[in-house]
Amino acid sequence: MYNTRLVNFSLASFRSKFVPNHCRYFVLSFIRGNIFRSFSSLSLERTETSSQERDIHKLRNVGISAHIDSGKTTLTERVLFYSGRIREIHEVKGKDGKGATMDFMELERERGITIQSAATSCFWANHPINIIDTPGHVDFTIEVERALRVLDGAVLVLCAVGGVQSQSLTVSRQMNRYKVPRVAFINKVDRQGANPFRVVQQLRDKLHKWAAPVVIPIGLEDELKGVIDIIQREALYFEGKFGEQVVKKQIPEALVDDVEKHRKNLVEMVAELDEDIADKFLSEQEITEQELKQAIRKLTVNLQFIPVFMGSALKNCGVQPLLDGIVQYLPNPKEKKNTALRLVKKEIDGEVKQVEEPVELNPSPNEKLVSLAFKLEDGRYGQLTYLRVYQGTLKRGDYIVNSRTGKKVKVPRLVRMHADEMEEISEAVAGDICAVFGVECASGDTFTDGKDTFSMESVFIPEPVISLAVKPKTREVSNNFTKALTRFMREDPTFHFYSDPETKQMIISGMGELHLQVYLERMRREYGVECEAGQPQVNFRETVTRRTNFDYLHKKQTGGAGQYGGVIGYIEPSEDPLHNEFVNRVVGNAIPPNLIPAVEAGFREACERGSLTGHRVQGVRMVLEDGKSHSVDSSELAFRIAAIMAFREAFPKAGPAILEPIMNVEVQIPTEFQGAVVGALNRRRGIILSAVDYGELSVIQAEVPLYEMFGYSTELRSMTQGKGEYTMEYKEHRETTQHIQQMLIEKYQKEQAERK
Repeated sequence: MYNTRLVNFSLASFRSKFVPNHCRYFVLSFIRGNIFRSFSSLSLERTETSSQERDIHKLRNVGISAHIDSGKTTLTERVLFYSGRIREIHEVKGKDGKGATMDFMELERERGITIQSAATSCFWANHPINIIDTPGHVDFTIEVERALRVLDGAVLVLCAVGGVQSQSLTVSRQMNRYKVPRVAFINKVDRQGANPFRVVQQLRDKLHKWAAPVVIPIGLEDELKGVIDIIQREALYFEGKFGEQVVKKQIPEALVDDVEKHRKNLVEMVAELDEDIADKFLSEQEITEQELKQAIRKLTVNLQFIPVFMGSALKNCGVQPLLDGIVQYLPNPKEKKNTALRLVKKEIDGEVKQVEEPVELNPSPNEKLVSLAFKLEDGRYGQLTYLRVYQGTLKRGDYIVNSRTGKKVKVPRLVRMHADEMEEISEAVAGDICAVFGVECASGDTFTDGKDTFSMESVFIPEPVISLAVKPKTREVSNNFTKALTRFMREDPTFHFYSDPETKQMIISGMGELHLQVYLERMRREYGVECEAGQPQVNFRETVTRRTNFDYLHKKQTGGAGQYGGVIGYIEPSEDPLHNEFVNRVVGNAIPPNLIPAVEAGFREACERGSLTGHRVQGVRMVLEDGKSHSVDSSELAFRIAAIMAFREAFPKAGPAILEPIMNVEVQIPTEFQGAVVGALNRRRGIILSAVDYGELSVIQAEVPLYEMFGYSTELRSMTQGKGEYTMEYKEHRETTQHIQQMLIEKYQKEQAERK
């Protein structure tokens, strides 16, 4: 047993004025690391003294992602405490008024949800770990998207009761998109109705991943006492006020058979994927702990396997084994393949041209600098730009070049983030995640040292699905209103705003009602701007359903040079329902080649506003087959107008239709309310995909038009006595019903008539 008084004395001493601020973290980490992590099989020595001397093989860049309310932020709080990064544990919406470390925004602490991803760093068993805690709500999915873009590994947190939920599927798709290896942590095994082994099966069935537990709980629900490491065959109990003392004991006799069963299943699954383990397994040779761990690591890094940990972050159970798993199984920056595009000169058809060539990056501090700006934030000292350094070294005072703009800028300050706190650093090397001040750029820009032209692939950005008309209540704050909107759009690529030229209203667009409500509240708190918001407007789209020919001649004579341009062809549904396509099939010089781009520009301009409801047109292909031109009067303006008018004439004849956004909706409710909730979804034109009963909990998955989802949260709370919750995610645009289509057309025509 450790001497608690000695520990408290030590901590108090290092909080004193005799220890400088910038040293306290390292000293505290050393004390907690050596006292509280006695069970770890990994070395506890701390040898890092500078970025250059640090071993990149020990570095881990990890994201913590999950469905909303699965316990990500609570888990991150424990990780920071056990690693010595923080001295006290605070809860989400804690009674002490402080809230969790990573939820540093006042709005996050009030609502009890994560809104912005937050970065921090810590040490565990001599391994530096950069952590990004991401939001779980689908409205803030861009925060998860850009975090996973720059991370080498991830922890997928799942609820032992809810299991693999809708946002779990979304997060998994995002991890697949960026090829991010992951471990899973099944949290809340202390909750009533917890069944972690059902969740493991869901990982296999719903995510289509090979997954098996490497840790199992000792007891479930209120009988949770600890966990068992089935690889090392050890029972781990978490003692002390915050579970900081990990005590190893023999496996309880009643669980020995269960442990052997799970260990055998684990070995069999690994043997299915790894030849070396398969050979030993088939020849009935003993597979050592080290061999099994090495095989699991190789399969995890290669995206073939997910090791599963279990516990309860809130009850301080099972977090330290997860930290060991992060170090043991997730890749270092050298094990994650990253590529960039480099401009090189090549001879093509006798001409020397610049082409983009993919280049695999080498995460070495001695290579040419390549870094990606993945997140922007306006702070107290100006724009804060989060960077992931992929190769080379970035130093304070260096000049770096923005590959997109070609501008050279100086790095005045370089910091490492801990939630909203900053630690000054002199340099960041390959594999690091850092932040710089005073560098103007856009999210997704690549920065280099100017010695070569590199460009990294940017982040996937989903389209906004909902809009609001907003205006400040008083004219005096109009400047702050514009500043706030500009800042928010720069920070968040899924937040858009524009001024409607007809209604003169300011329209903001985002991923959902909560997304826009948060920005309106931030505008009030951070800029003192009270806003009036109109009814939420759904982003409908227009399209065509059949092929229609067009033949239009634009001819205008004004005394001098006239306008003359004729276009002939057809419009039809495009193979890509999300985008418009222009095809040039003109043979000869019926239309001069230099004027063809003007026809395309006119077509795309016409698609910006459809004739049925004024919404954007998508999923249309325009094929230009012939035309007419005049040697004097033909111009870009004439052909652009001809294309616009030709499209407007052909569109009403091409079977125009209105598309509405369809949402994937997942509702979690007590089973007793299942019938009422299903009926309510049907009344909202929902299509029920599944309704699964997990004892006291039912999970309903449905597809529902976004237009019908307004006010659903209030209705759900009313139907379920406040016990129900739901999430929704954009799926696709789909043709709406004739009734809704007619209603929207009449509304648009009425608005147009009132404006005349």
